[in-house]
Amino acid sequence: MAKRFNLTGSGHLIARDQARLRNLRARANAKLAGVPFDVDAAVGSVSADNQAVDYVVNVGVGTPATQYSLLVDTGSSNTWVGAGKAYVRTSSSKQTSDRVAVTYGSGDFSGTEFTDTVTLGSGLTVTGQGIGSASRSEGFDGVDGILGIGPTDLTLDTLSPDTRSTIPTITDTLFSQGVIPAHEVAVSFEPTDSPEIVNGELTFGGTDSSKFQGSITFAPLTRTSPASEFFGIDQSITYGTSTSILTNTAGIVDTGTTLTLIATDALQRYQRATGAVADRTTGLLRLTTAQFAKLQSLFFNINGVKFEFTPNAQIWPRALNTAIGGNANSVYLIVGDIGTPTGEGLDFINGMTFLERFYAVFDSANSRVGFATTQFTTATSN
Repeated sequence: MAKRFNLTGSGHLIARDQARLRNLRARANAKLAGVPFDVDAAVGSVSADNQAVDYVVNVGVGTPATQYSLLVDTGSSNTWVGAGKAYVRTSSSKQTSDRVAVTYGSGDFSGTEFTDTVTLGSGLTVTGQGIGSASRSEGFDGVDGILGIGPTDLTLDTLSPDTRSTIPTITDTLFSQGVIPAHEVAVSFEPTDSPEIVNGELTFGGTDSSKFQGSITFAPLTRTSPASEFFGIDQSITYGTSTSILTNTAGIVDTGTTLTLIATDALQRYQRATGAVADRTTGLLRLTTAQFAKLQSLFFNINGVKFEFTPNAQIWPRALNTAIGGNANSVYLIVGDIGTPTGEGLDFINGMTFLERFYAVFDSANSRVGFATTQFTTATSN
């Protein structure tokens, strides 16, 4: 799995992440209300400018297989191709009677739903997997589509005319066909100061003990909506030994969000504690080098266990400052504003920048998410 920087746009990472969050929230609220999802309800979506930092994985589709480079996303559950390389029909391709469409806030696609043989690697092959073939897409330059590995119910209302049908995810199908022993997927990301590097791993059906240290702490999925529609958990955050940043509340763990986002009032407390100022050029909070030298750790309290998010983990890789329009000599924080106050039912997103410091296990069978420290938890590479 490769980390990819595609920073050709003029927008901010924070704007992209906030647009994604608005879409996730609107889709979840529509499902909870039992009404069709209205794209216009995701107000404030930004135009797709292809500014993205994400992880991609090579996936084979068809017989013989065509290889596609797909974004790894736990915040959505449709798998589709055609944004870059077109879907190639083979002997194993079967067209369904449905159209398919998904809006992501910072991008979208629409097309036709197929079923096909999918290969993720040695020994990881399934048949009859739902695959969207995009006839149009926006916001996905440099990749071919998405590998959606979120909760299955997120595929509701993405098909037409079968709006009430769901599409099993690749994790679902691997488990139901007996390819993997457990209904779970583990994610290993690593921090880097290189624009593109292979440094991630998806493990389906178990965990890779070489990628984490100690034991895995599991937290039950939250019952608070709309976070409960995703891989949502409850947590609190403190700065240093005693400064409360975010009281115990619900949010989500999401590979498709770049930054680590917290409620607006929580970010204000974080900004006061750190002395950071808003940087108009990048949209991020900025520290002086003197302030960074005094920066304290954040502690994420998840199901009674504290996970230390070090000062180095809280900053954007300085070697890549210019890639986001920043100054090479500045220090930018990766903790950003979710755009709504505490109490909205989705008050934080532990995104890619969080997951680069902790191993994560998305355990669908037991309705929980697990975390463990890694050799990169205390890395100073940023």
